Amino acid sequence: MEKIKNWWRGFVKKQRLAMLDSDDDTERWHIYISGGRILIGLISLILVLALAVVLLVVYTPVMDTLGGYPGNRSREILIQNVMKLDSLERQMANLTLYSDNIALIMEGKTPVIRDVSRIGDSVQMQDKTLVAPSLADSMLRARMEAASGDYSLAASVASPRSGAMATDLIAPAKGLVQTRFSPVNGRFGVEIVTTSNHPIVAVRDGSVILNVWSPEQGYVVEIQHSDNMLSVYRQLSSVERAVGARVKAGEIIGVASPLGFELWYNGTPVDPENYIVF
Repeated sequence: MEKIKNWWRGFVKKQRLAMLDSDDDTERWHIYISGGRILIGLISLILVLALAVVLLVVYTPVMDTLGGYPGNRSREILIQNVMKLDSLERQMANLTLYSDNIALIMEGKTPVIRDVSRIGDSVQMQDKTLVAPSLADSMLRARMEAASGDYSLAASVASPRSGAMATDLIAPAKGLVQTRFSPVNGRFGVEIVTTSNHPIVAVRDGSVILNVWSPEQGYVVEIQHSDNMLSVYRQLSSVERAVGARVKAGEIIGVASPLGFELWYNGTPVDPENYIVF
């Protein structure tokens, strides 16, 4: 115990540190120090240096120059990306609501107004108010669903918009038309029953712009012709022409049985039986 007391007295006892002239040993400068003061000084210096480093990191872009450390710029980019993601999520929710209401309108049902709000990190959708169709909407729907008339949907897709439709089209395959053109029922072409692995030919000169395969429709080939006309061949079991290939009228493009065939003019489906004898 006595040793500890003696050490403590020596630790806190002031010591005189002086600077002497080398020629005449006269004192030029002196200071009183102790072990305790030196320790306190070192701790204070460390705290000051730590505070300076923190201020340097927080208020200067020094961390941006060091690889592997997230600086202020990285934080700003992260915040901007989070805000963009949030905005995209809201836009996707609005687009989903819009497409849902369009689907309801196309089915002849009454759309609804929905409130899209954020709760936590998820988008909540709640039906609020029914949108009752107006008298003008009901009259327009009736005119569009009629079999004839200026606003008839069936009439507009069943006939070309001008006389530019070519009359030199040849049949893509010889067979029996099993399913006929009916856009009101979602059938934008005809289905032709042919013999097994029947060769399918191009109905007119053009370029192959699409060649894809799906489990539901098999190979689907689209050929772009002049005069804004497009021919579509579905349910092919094999294809002999790649995208970008030029084809002549009557040239084999694949085989199929049966064949789903569509004709489009200026972006509108037309009845192939009005122009081709199958």
